[in-house]
Parts: sequence; C-alpha cells; structure tokens
Amino acid sequence: MASFATFGNDLYTGRRQFDFIGKRKRWYALTAVLLVLAAAGLFGRGLNFGLEFTGGSEIRVPGISNTASYDTRAADAVTSVTKTESNLRVSKLGEGTVRVQAEKLGDGTPATTEAVKNALAKEFGVSATSAETSFIGPSWGESVTNKAIVALFVFLAFVSVVLALYFRTWKMAAAALIALIHDLFFTVGIYALTGLEVTPATMIGFLTILGYSIYDTVVVFDKVRENASEAFATGRRSFDQAANYAVNQMLVRSINTSVVALLPIAAILVVGVFFIGPSTLLDIAVALFIGVAVGTFSSIFIATPALTDLRRREKGVQELARRAKAYQKRAAGDSDEDAGHGADSSGVLTSRAASGATSGASATMRRRGAHPAAQRDE
Repeated sequence: MASFATFGNDLYTGRRQFDFIGKRKRWYALTAVLLVLAAAGLFGRGLNFGLEFTGGSEIRVPGISNTASYDTRAADAVTSVTKTESNLRVSKLGEGTVRVQAEKLGDGTPATTEAVKNALAKEFGVSATSAETSFIGPSWGESVTNKAIVALFVFLAFVSVVLALYFRTWKMAAAALIALIHDLFFTVGIYALTGLEVTPATMIGFLTILGYSIYDTVVVFDKVRENASEAFATGRRSFDQAANYAVNQMLVRSINTSVVALLPIAAILVVGVFFIGPSTLLDIAVALFIGVAVGTFSSIFIATPALTDLRRREKGVQELARRAKAYQKRAAGDSDEDAGHGADSSGVLTSRAASGATSGASATMRRRGAHPAAQRDE
C-alpha cells in the first residue's frame, strides 16, 4: 500500500511520468479496433430488446419447489399448447419463480395465453391461480424507445452547453463529448455482442454511466486547465506536456475512484447472478459495471489526447511549444555536466532544471504577468 502511495506521489510531483499524449496514436488504434467490434455486434447481431420494448406476453409462475431444468420444462409446457416455441425467453427470478416471455404465444388470443399458464402451473406443480399473466402492447414499447432516445439527446445537448460554459471553450466540451459517445457506443456494442437483454432498467444504467464518464473527464480537464495556465505563464512546458502531466497527476485518483465504484457493483452482480436471478437490480448493475470501466479508460486515453489534437493548431499553443522547447534546451544546456537533465517527451523536468523552474516561475509571473493565452484558457 505504501509503495502504491509512493507511486501516486511520484506521478503527482512529476518524478515519474507516463507519456499518454505522445503515444496517443496507440490508444486511438486500440479504440478503433474495439469500436469496430462493437459496431459489428450492434449492426450485425443487433440488440436483444426486452419485452418492454418489443411488446408481447409474460407469464410468471411463483412458489416452485423444484426448478431443475426449468428452461427445458417451461419450453416443453409452452410447446404442448402452442406447438411452437418461437421467440420464447425463459428465466428464473430468485429461487422459486420462473418467467416466460414471448412476443406471441400461439395465436396470441387470451384463451391460448390462459392455456399456456395452466400448462406451466401443472408442469411446476403449483396452483394455476398463483401464476400471473401480463401483456405489453407494441405501441407502449415503441413509446418507451422513443422517450429513451429523446432523453439521450437532451442529455447530450445539456452536457455540451454546460461544459462549454464551464471550461469557456468549445474544444474541451467537444473532447469530453467524444469520450462520452465512445463510452455509450462501446457499452451498447458489448450488449449486442453478448446478447444481454436491454430493458428500461438498462437504459437507466446507460444514462447513469454517462454522468460518471463526464464527471471523471471533468476532473482531469480541470487539472489540464490548471497546468495549461501555468505553462502559458512560465513557458516551462508545451500544452501537450502540461496535459500529459495532468493525466499522470489524476491517474491514481481515477483508478481509486473507479475501484471504489466497481466493488459494490461487482457485489451486486454476484448476488444477482447466483442468488436473485434476472431482475431490475441486475440489469442496472451490468450496465454500470461495463460503463464505469469504459469511462475510466476514456477519461485517460481518449478525452485528453483528443483535446490536445483539437488545440494543436492554435497559434498560442504553437507559440507555447516553441517557448517550452527553448526553455528546456536552455535548462538542459545549463546542466550538461549532470546526467539525465532537462525534460523528456512527456514533460518531466529533472535535476537542476526542475529545481530552478520553481523559483523562476514566480519571478517570471511578476515580470510579465500571465500570458494572454492562459487568461483566455482557450
């Protein structure tokens, strides 16, 4: 634990750095491969929408003492009445309840649904009166889908405006949205690839992970803005180096936050899979677990590299790169007698270069004030 704390402290103070920005093309390539797989699942296999979206019939048989081979027994009971088991979904809820869902049971008439309910009750040895039937029309499912899509676009529009106002630049908002859309698309793609059922609870989970992803990205961007302001004022680092330094400073915090968030979600998953069975709680937990993990990845490997690419052609950023290069060359030249001095590609100042920069920063600030680009922070 102490070594991990030391590791985090080294990253925060700059003694140790990972070159996330310099190696951004690797992360882009990895992301592209993952998104292609997600697209293959989404546009090839498609999403497995639950009954709430497609419409259909549902029968729940509670109080079952023996649920061994429940799926086969339920399918046989349904087939004995309808002569088909097309689009049949059988799942176990908790310890003693079996749920049967289908877009259409036989000819879809109430009499057929009642006959299927009686056959299931007989198969599992419970009273027919204890079994529950329900029907969801396709129009209701279509309404749920449309409202979910509207909610998503409203969320994205609202987040775009808030981020643009908060950071005072559209480029930070755009980079955050790139990471956000990446998280959403990849999570939905995993659902398509694995065939996990998409329910209204899953949609709630999707919207929740979008909020988490934005939160993690905003925390990193706050540090980027702080480091960039200092870089514009002192000329010690280029914008890329300042941004890379920020990601390193926030790395341990992002990992710790994600682990703390994932542990209780993992506990819910274990309880849901082995004890409760398919349920609203499990649907939300699956979406949250995938989304939190993907959101942590994007805030480190996608959002900040995208921001540096968006700002690379700005005149102020290019001028800062020239100033930082000249500064680091002078710092390295002043300490040629010592090994390993100057700055590496990730913006780490070492030895006399690092110690002299701190005292020189305040003097520079007093002489010429903050750089105009730092005041604008654009």
